[in-house]
This record gives sequence, C-alpha cells and structure tokens, in this order.
Amino acid sequence: MRTLCASTLIGEFFVVGFAGLVAMKDPALSVTTVWTVCGAVMLLSLLLCGMVTRPGGVQLGWALQVALVAAGFAVPAMFILGAAFAGLWWCSVHFGRKVDVAKAARAAREAAGEPM
Repeated sequence: MRTLCASTLIGEFFVVGFAGLVAMKDPALSVTTVWTVCGAVMLLSLLLCGMVTRPGGVQLGWALQVALVAAGFAVPAMFILGAAFAGLWWCSVHFGRKVDVAKAARAAREAAGEPM
C-alpha cells in the first residue's frame, strides 16, 4: 500500500505546485497567501508519504483529498484534478491493501516451505 499511496502523494505535490502558479495570476489572492497555503499542502503531501502505514495516515490522506477538491474554489481546474486524485487515492488504498494481503500470504507460504 505504501508504494501506491506514496506515488499518488508525490503526484499531488507537483499538481499543488502547478496550481499555485495558476493561482498567482488571480489578483484577488496575494502571492504570500498562495505560497503559504501551497507550501503547507506540498509539505503535508511529502510527510504523508512516510506516514501512510502508520495509524491515522490514510485518514490524513483523505483530508488532503478533500482539501484538494476544495481548492477548486480558488483554481477551478482543481475541482477536476482534486476529484481525479481522490479517485487515485481510493484505488491506492483499496488495491494497496489487497497487494499487502497477497504479499503476506506468499511470505507465509514461503516460510512454511510450501512450493509456489
């Protein structure tokens, strides 16, 4: 699960950075505010890469997905990109857990000496 979720979070890191560049064009938003918010979200996405397997890591990831969709109020394209990454996050968590179960079952068979 960790690899799939971390890949999604790294992708979000770059998307938030590019969304910050787009948001800078809006005269209603100050550059300081844009980069403070974007920087915090980018830092959170990097920190979550190491936290997804810890308690509460997946829930923090979901909170990040909600924040990305809500960023659509500042940059309308983020409604679409946020929804796409929320879907990727769901797939990463769902299928990542299935991969983890399959790996554990295989490791148990190998430890028991069963042939593959």
